[in-house]
Amino acid sequence: MIRAHLTVDPHFAVGPIDRRLFGSFVEHLGRAVYEGIYDPRHPTADEQGFRRDVMDLVREMGVTTVRYPGGNFVSGYRWEDGIGPVADRPRRLDLAWHSTETNEIGLDEFAAWAKKVDCELMYAVNLGTRGVLEALDVLEYANIRSGTHWSDMRVANGHADPHGIRMWCLGNEMDGPWQLGHSTAQAYAELAAKTARAMRQLDPDVELVACGSSSAHMPTFGEWERVVLEETYDLVDFISCHAYYEPKGEDYATYLASAVDMDRFIEAVIATADHVKAVKGTDKTINISFDEWNVWYQTRYVEEEKVTSIDQWPVAPHLLEHSYTVMDAVVLGNLLISLIRHADRVTAASIAQLVNTIAPIMTEPDGPAWRQTTFYPFALTARLAKGTALELKLDSPAYDTADFGEVSLVDAVATHDEAGGATIFAVNRSLTDEVELEIDAAGLGALGTPSATSIFDDDPHAANSAADPDRVRPRPNDSVVVDGGTLRVTLPACSWTVLTVDGER
Repeated sequence: MIRAHLTVDPHFAVGPIDRRLFGSFVEHLGRAVYEGIYDPRHPTADEQGFRRDVMDLVREMGVTTVRYPGGNFVSGYRWEDGIGPVADRPRRLDLAWHSTETNEIGLDEFAAWAKKVDCELMYAVNLGTRGVLEALDVLEYANIRSGTHWSDMRVANGHADPHGIRMWCLGNEMDGPWQLGHSTAQAYAELAAKTARAMRQLDPDVELVACGSSSAHMPTFGEWERVVLEETYDLVDFISCHAYYEPKGEDYATYLASAVDMDRFIEAVIATADHVKAVKGTDKTINISFDEWNVWYQTRYVEEEKVTSIDQWPVAPHLLEHSYTVMDAVVLGNLLISLIRHADRVTAASIAQLVNTIAPIMTEPDGPAWRQTTFYPFALTARLAKGTALELKLDSPAYDTADFGEVSLVDAVATHDEAGGATIFAVNRSLTDEVELEIDAAGLGALGTPSATSIFDDDPHAANSAADPDRVRPRPNDSVVVDGGTLRVTLPACSWTVLTVDGER
């Protein structure tokens, strides 16, 4: 059997795990909002039209924050279209996704939904086709109690208490030519700085996210971050990262190592941010909001789904409704490992998205909601990754990939909580072979009873569906053996595994 070795010691801490790391994203895109979280005709709909079965799954998934309303959508969005009497709200053309936006759901409704699912609302302002004044207006509407034009309008609309939104995104992917209001780095940086300065004059407690590159593979990557942070460093708290992964043909070896790319992306952004910090001679540190990440079969959307006819502007079209496999779940679980490994600097993240569009949760308009394979590694990680992320010593066989060269066959991260317990998250990237992972856990002291759960299948392309929602589920992994201060667990081929050890203090 192939063997790998891992050393876990709580003395080697990376940093505390911020609960915002387990955020998600809901954009007005496809059926994410309409027929996703909101469907007043559904049997489970509550008094506001929100699907209770979806809300139950969101809570089970452990989502802590939700970024809203976009995404590409936000660069053409007029937020005031979504407030006031629903019957009076205008229908608008959404150029980002070539759809019709009915505006049945807006800021007030979404804030109410977020409260129902125990999530913090993270709001994006339109710096694509609008700017400083629009950002101030929506901030006033959301966060000022009363006594002003926009705050009194919120009260009149039936929301006496402010929404109290703390985290705000200054636009979305402004480096992308596909973005309405696409900008140069300098032009965006100046607008973001003006907007941030104005928003802090209104509410000094806001936390602000400047747009980083929409991909590590953009031609302006690195230089974009430098220019933006030189203008905004003293005004913002985060720089954003976005990354999506899909296999190139049948190159599954590279695909299973996607987290290598995420690691390099994060470390490059940290290096750039810290360069600006050094040049400015400041003690302030800018952290990362990785507020879009997931598996997304983008080529499939371009080739099969995109509507472009000027006579066709559908409402809530079926867009980006990918069926995710066991392999996709393994990749996604590995991306979570990458985020946790950088917990000292990645302090917020949003899986994109939440319902129906490239999502871990799927719905039928008149039928059930169900969990995709990718639901499980997220839900288990959100529930079990507590306390502090640890720096590990991992010795593993390597294998060759087309894009990343030689990479480790096994990848892992561990967390340690105040009670002395530890959790190890590991992936086996081999499509054919099991790996015995030996864990030196002597540094944890006396080991309690361990337990392990794995996601794998004889068919790595197996997926869940409305007809067979439980085809793929996490399985107990009974291979764990304790030998003094050593743990051994068998990682199935193409698998994601979580192993927990209770502390004994």
